[in-house]
Amino acid sequence: MKQQFTAVYKKNGRWYHGWVEEIPAVNTQGRTLKEAKKNLKEALQLILETNRSLSKISEDRVIREPIIFSR
Repeated sequence: MKQQFTAVYKKNGRWYHGWVEEIPAVNTQGRTLKEAKKNLKEALQLILETNRSLSKISEDRVIREPIIFSR
């Protein structure tokens, strides 16, 4: 499944800070923009995998369904 998120980058001194606009817990930094982009993709992947794993702990009493919306 392909998903799209908005990455935001800001240079602060000698570092680039990056975060995902839609998911507050996903943020990172890098010495170069290229490094920050790589780190942010990895951070997003780890958060999504962790959230999916945690939601499966109580699998017996949950309703799981896709949610789609338009802007």
